[in-house]
Amino acid sequence: MPADADSPGIPGGRRPGRWTAVAAALLLVGGSAAVAVGVLGQDGDPPAPPEARPTTAGPTAPAADAALPAPSPSETATETADVPQPLPVSLAVPAIEVSSELITLGLRPDGVLEVPEGEDYDKAAWFDGSPRPGAIGPAVIEGHVDSAENGPSVFYRLGDLRAGDEIAVTRDDGTTATFRVDDVRTYPKDEFPTLEVYGNTAGPELRLITCGGEFDSGTGHYVDNTVVFASLVEPA
Repeated sequence: MPADADSPGIPGGRRPGRWTAVAAALLLVGGSAAVAVGVLGQDGDPPAPPEARPTTAGPTAPAADAALPAPSPSETATETADVPQPLPVSLAVPAIEVSSELITLGLRPDGVLEVPEGEDYDKAAWFDGSPRPGAIGPAVIEGHVDSAENGPSVFYRLGDLRAGDEIAVTRDDGTTATFRVDDVRTYPKDEFPTLEVYGNTAGPELRLITCGGEFDSGTGHYVDNTVVFASLVEPA
Protein backbone atom coordinates (compact mmCIF):
# COMPACT_ATOMS: atom_id res chain seq x y z
CA MET A 1 0.00 0.00 0.00
CA PRO A 2 1.52 3.35 -0.99
CA ALA A 3 2.67 5.53 1.89
CA ASP A 4 2.75 8.94 0.27
CA ALA A 5 2.47 10.84 -2.99
CA ASP A 6 5.94 9.76 -4.09
CA SER A 7 5.22 6.04 -3.85
CA PRO A 8 6.12 3.75 -6.75
CA GLY A 9 3.53 3.86 -9.50
CA ILE A 10 2.70 7.54 -8.93
CA PRO A 11 4.61 10.02 -11.09
CA GLY A 12 7.46 11.67 -9.19
CA GLY A 13 8.68 15.21 -9.47
CA ARG A 14 5.24 16.61 -8.65
CA ARG A 15 4.96 19.27 -6.00
CA PRO A 16 2.34 18.14 -3.45
CA GLY A 17 -1.00 19.63 -4.40
CA ARG A 18 -0.18 20.47 -8.03
CA TRP A 19 -2.88 18.89 -10.14
CA THR A 20 -0.85 18.13 -13.26
CA ALA A 21 -2.34 16.62 -16.37
CA VAL A 22 -0.68 13.29 -15.58
CA ALA A 23 -1.99 13.21 -12.00
CA ALA A 24 -5.44 14.17 -13.21
CA ALA A 25 -5.37 11.36 -15.73
CA LEU A 26 -4.46 8.83 -13.04
CA LEU A 27 -7.25 10.06 -10.80
CA LEU A 28 -9.80 9.95 -13.56
CA VAL A 29 -8.78 6.44 -14.53
CA GLY A 30 -9.36 5.20 -11.00
CA GLY A 31 -12.05 7.57 -9.74
CA SER A 32 -15.51 6.15 -9.27
CA ALA A 33 -14.34 2.53 -9.30
CA ALA A 34 -13.06 3.21 -5.79
CA VAL A 35 -16.59 3.32 -4.46
CA ALA A 36 -18.18 0.91 -6.89
CA VAL A 37 -16.77 -2.23 -5.34
CA GLY A 38 -16.59 -3.97 -2.00
CA VAL A 39 -20.26 -3.75 -1.01
CA LEU A 40 -21.93 -7.13 -0.81
CA GLY A 41 -24.94 -6.31 1.34
CA GLN A 42 -26.69 -3.52 3.19
CA ASP A 43 -29.01 -2.63 6.05
CA GLY A 44 -31.26 -0.46 3.89
CA ASP A 45 -30.44 2.31 1.46
CA PRO A 46 -28.11 4.96 2.94
CA PRO A 47 -29.39 8.52 3.47
CA ALA A 48 -29.82 10.49 0.25
CA PRO A 49 -28.67 14.09 -0.14
CA PRO A 50 -31.38 16.77 0.18
CA GLU A 51 -33.26 17.07 -3.09
CA ALA A 52 -30.99 14.35 -4.49
CA ARG A 53 -30.75 14.79 -8.20
CA PRO A 54 -28.97 12.67 -10.78
CA THR A 55 -26.62 14.97 -12.65
CA THR A 56 -25.34 14.25 -16.13
CA ALA A 57 -23.35 17.37 -17.01
CA GLY A 58 -19.80 16.87 -18.25
CA PRO A 59 -17.97 13.77 -19.49
CA THR A 60 -19.44 10.52 -18.25
CA ALA A 61 -18.01 7.17 -17.30
CA PRO A 62 -18.91 3.62 -18.27
CA ALA A 63 -20.92 1.45 -15.91
CA ALA A 64 -19.73 0.68 -12.37
CA ASP A 65 -16.44 -1.17 -12.03
CA ALA A 66 -15.19 0.10 -15.39
CA ALA A 67 -12.27 2.50 -15.67
CA LEU A 68 -13.11 6.17 -16.11
CA PRO A 69 -11.92 8.13 -19.15
CA ALA A 70 -9.11 10.61 -18.57
CA PRO A 71 -9.29 14.16 -19.98
CA SER A 72 -6.77 15.36 -22.50
CA PRO A 73 -4.25 17.97 -21.27
CA SER A 74 -6.35 20.70 -22.92
CA GLU A 75 -9.26 19.77 -20.65
CA THR A 76 -7.32 20.26 -17.42
CA ALA A 77 -6.66 23.54 -15.67
CA THR A 78 -3.35 25.35 -15.91
CA GLU A 79 -0.86 24.34 -13.20
CA THR A 80 -0.73 26.72 -10.25
CA ALA A 81 2.20 27.17 -7.88
CA ASP A 82 1.23 25.93 -4.44
CA VAL A 83 2.67 25.56 -0.94
CA PRO A 84 3.60 21.94 -0.10
CA GLN A 85 1.17 20.43 2.39
CA PRO A 86 1.67 17.74 5.07
CA LEU A 87 0.22 14.27 4.63
CA PRO A 88 -3.34 13.74 5.94
CA VAL A 89 -3.69 11.31 8.85
CA SER A 90 -7.27 11.62 10.16
CA LEU A 91 -10.73 12.87 9.25
CA ALA A 92 -13.52 14.27 11.42
CA VAL A 93 -17.04 15.12 10.24
CA PRO A 94 -18.96 16.08 13.42
CA ALA A 95 -22.36 16.50 11.76
CA ILE A 96 -22.48 12.77 10.93
CA GLU A 97 -20.35 11.58 13.86
CA VAL A 98 -17.45 10.44 11.70
CA SER A 99 -13.98 10.21 13.20
CA SER A 100 -11.58 8.08 11.20
CA GLU A 101 -7.91 7.44 10.76
CA LEU A 102 -6.99 8.20 7.15
CA ILE A 103 -5.13 5.53 5.27
CA THR A 104 -3.35 6.32 2.00
CA LEU A 105 -4.26 4.44 -1.16
CA GLY A 106 -3.00 4.55 -4.73
CA LEU A 107 -3.66 2.66 -7.92
CA ARG A 108 -3.65 -1.08 -8.49
CA PRO A 109 -1.49 -2.44 -11.33
CA ASP A 110 -4.58 -2.49 -13.59
CA GLY A 111 -5.03 1.27 -13.11
CA VAL A 112 -8.06 1.02 -10.82
CA LEU A 113 -8.05 2.86 -7.51
CA GLU A 114 -7.37 0.73 -4.45
CA VAL A 115 -10.12 0.50 -1.82
CA PRO A 116 -9.97 -0.02 1.96
CA GLU A 117 -9.84 -3.74 2.71
CA GLY A 118 -9.41 -6.13 5.63
CA GLU A 119 -8.84 -4.40 8.96
CA ASP A 120 -8.92 -1.04 7.13
CA TYR A 121 -12.35 -1.63 5.54
CA ASP A 122 -14.18 0.85 7.79
CA LYS A 123 -11.55 3.59 7.52
CA ALA A 124 -11.62 6.53 5.15
CA ALA A 125 -8.82 6.71 2.57
CA TRP A 126 -7.04 9.61 0.88
CA PHE A 127 -6.10 8.94 -2.75
CA ASP A 128 -2.43 9.86 -3.15
CA GLY A 129 -2.85 10.76 -6.84
CA SER A 130 -4.93 13.77 -5.75
CA PRO A 131 -3.70 16.92 -3.98
CA ARG A 132 -3.06 16.72 -0.25
CA PRO A 133 -5.89 18.37 1.72
CA GLY A 134 -5.16 22.09 1.96
CA ALA A 135 -3.34 22.26 -1.37
CA ILE A 136 -4.87 23.81 -4.47
CA GLY A 137 -7.17 21.35 -6.23
CA PRO A 138 -9.69 18.69 -5.19
CA ALA A 139 -8.29 16.36 -2.52
CA VAL A 140 -10.16 13.05 -2.78
CA ILE A 141 -11.18 10.95 0.22
CA GLU A 142 -13.18 7.77 -0.30
CA GLY A 143 -14.93 5.42 2.08
CA HIS A 144 -17.28 2.43 2.03
CA VAL A 145 -20.97 2.86 2.76
CA ASP A 146 -21.60 -0.52 4.43
CA SER A 147 -20.89 -4.23 4.27
CA ALA A 148 -22.90 -7.43 4.67
CA GLU A 149 -20.69 -8.52 7.55
CA ASN A 150 -20.51 -5.37 9.65
CA GLY A 151 -23.39 -3.12 8.53
CA PRO A 152 -22.96 0.66 8.12
CA SER A 153 -19.40 1.77 7.36
CA VAL A 154 -17.55 5.09 7.70
CA PHE A 155 -19.48 7.02 5.01
CA TYR A 156 -22.93 5.50 5.52
CA ARG A 157 -24.43 8.88 6.49
CA LEU A 158 -22.56 10.99 3.93
CA GLY A 159 -25.85 11.95 2.29
CA ASP A 160 -27.01 13.58 5.55
CA LEU A 161 -24.45 16.38 5.22
CA ARG A 162 -25.73 19.85 4.43
CA ALA A 163 -24.12 23.01 3.07
CA GLY A 164 -22.24 24.72 5.88
CA ASP A 165 -21.25 21.54 7.75
CA GLU A 166 -17.55 21.38 8.57
CA ILE A 167 -14.97 18.70 7.76
CA ALA A 168 -11.59 18.63 9.51
CA VAL A 169 -8.53 16.87 8.12
CA THR A 170 -5.60 16.54 10.51
CA ARG A 171 -2.12 16.30 8.97
CA ASP A 172 1.04 14.59 10.17
CA ASP A 173 2.56 17.86 11.41
CA GLY A 174 -0.35 18.36 13.83
CA THR A 175 -2.09 21.06 11.77
CA THR A 176 -5.72 20.83 10.67
CA ALA A 177 -7.26 21.83 7.34
CA THR A 178 -10.92 22.74 7.89
CA PHE A 179 -13.37 22.59 5.00
CA ARG A 180 -16.99 23.72 4.74
CA VAL A 181 -19.52 21.73 2.71
CA ASP A 182 -20.68 23.56 -0.42
CA ASP A 183 -22.96 20.89 -1.86
CA VAL A 184 -23.88 17.21 -1.68
CA ARG A 185 -24.84 15.52 -4.93
CA THR A 186 -25.76 12.11 -6.22
CA TYR A 187 -24.82 10.73 -9.63
CA PRO A 188 -25.76 7.50 -11.40
CA LYS A 189 -22.58 5.44 -11.68
CA ASP A 190 -23.08 5.00 -15.40
CA GLU A 191 -23.31 8.80 -15.87
CA PHE A 192 -20.53 9.95 -13.54
CA PRO A 193 -19.26 13.48 -14.50
CA THR A 194 -15.53 13.01 -14.04
CA LEU A 195 -14.40 16.59 -14.67
CA GLU A 196 -17.10 18.11 -12.48
CA VAL A 197 -15.98 15.95 -9.56
CA TYR A 198 -12.23 15.52 -10.16
CA GLY A 199 -11.31 18.48 -12.34
CA ASN A 200 -8.95 21.27 -11.25
CA THR A 201 -10.19 24.04 -8.95
CA ALA A 202 -8.99 27.58 -8.31
CA GLY A 203 -8.44 26.95 -4.60
CA PRO A 204 -8.12 24.13 -2.07
CA GLU A 205 -11.18 21.87 -2.12
CA LEU A 206 -12.21 18.46 -0.86
CA ARG A 207 -14.30 15.62 -2.26
CA LEU A 208 -15.77 12.89 -0.06
CA ILE A 209 -17.09 9.99 -2.14
CA THR A 210 -19.04 6.82 -1.41
CA CYS A 211 -21.82 4.69 -2.88
CA GLY A 212 -25.46 5.72 -2.62
CA GLY A 213 -28.94 5.38 -3.99
CA GLU A 214 -30.69 2.05 -4.20
CA PHE A 215 -28.91 -1.25 -3.69
CA ASP A 216 -29.00 -3.60 -6.68
CA SER A 217 -29.00 -7.12 -5.24
CA GLY A 218 -28.40 -8.52 -8.71
CA THR A 219 -25.02 -6.81 -9.10
CA GLY A 220 -24.14 -6.47 -5.41
CA HIS A 221 -23.60 -2.70 -5.85
CA TYR A 222 -25.39 0.56 -5.21
CA VAL A 223 -26.58 2.32 -8.35
CA ASP A 224 -25.30 5.80 -7.51
CA ASN A 225 -22.35 7.66 -6.02
CA THR A 226 -22.77 10.30 -3.31
CA VAL A 227 -20.24 13.14 -3.58
CA VAL A 228 -19.61 15.90 -1.06
CA PHE A 229 -18.07 19.12 -2.41
CA ALA A 230 -16.28 21.26 0.18
CA SER A 231 -13.93 24.27 0.22
CA LEU A 232 -11.14 25.23 2.61
CA VAL A 233 -12.18 27.79 5.24
CA GLU A 234 -9.15 27.81 7.55
CA PRO A 235 -5.60 28.64 6.46
CA ALA A 236 -3.76 25.34 5.92
